[in-house]
Amino acid sequence: MNKRLPVSWQSVCRSVISSTLSFFFFSSGLVLEIFRMVFYFLSNVVDPPMKLYMGLDKHENEELLRWGWPEDVWFHVDKMSSAHVYLRLPKGETIESIPATVLTDCAQLVKANSIQGNKANNIAVVYTPFENLKKTANMDVGQVGFHKQREVRVITVEKRLNEIVNRLNKTKQERQPDLRAEREERDAEERKDAKKKLKEQRDLEKEEERRRKEEEEKRSYSNLMREENMTSNQDAMEDEDDFI
Repeated sequence: MNKRLPVSWQSVCRSVISSTLSFFFFSSGLVLEIFRMVFYFLSNVVDPPMKLYMGLDKHENEELLRWGWPEDVWFHVDKMSSAHVYLRLPKGETIESIPATVLTDCAQLVKANSIQGNKANNIAVVYTPFENLKKTANMDVGQVGFHKQREVRVITVEKRLNEIVNRLNKTKQERQPDLRAEREERDAEERKDAKKKLKEQRDLEKEEERRRKEEEEKRSYSNLMREENMTSNQDAMEDEDDFI
């Protein structure tokens, strides 16, 4: 006859198994594929709204660092632990064109998601284009550096503004995205657009070349038809007389 373990021992066993699996997933990196969670927000102080996003913890931050977009701008509380917040710019926009109200939203969201920074006043928030972020093998999980320090900008946040944080939190969505697939889809679309533009450019160059040749032919024909370049029958007869 099979005997069941006491409830307390069942709980212990489940806990041990769960811890063992968690350790395995974390140590093998599989946790990034299984438990990834990304939070999305909308800064609706502009129209259309601009998208902000951040990871659940340092493991998600690592994935965001790996699969971010060139259009992204990265935000972090300076010299303090905080969430990594990203702002996704529309195509054609640059870090210089970010509206001041959107910058404030990003800075407030970063501050609100920093244990130390959320309690402090007059904190500095640094931000830089995604492509300026540098990740090396000797860095800890979630840690990041910069390629060019001169491309790092700073905004000072005097204090937490609950009306902004609450407005952003009302737009919050939790997703488990396939970050790699999204980046690859974005890159494929960019390559498609680049090929289209290249074809249009080549077609334009061919059309310009055709017109150039057509103009040259017209000028050449005009030269042939000028009176001084034409010979009449009378001219030919006079020429013949000269040789008699």
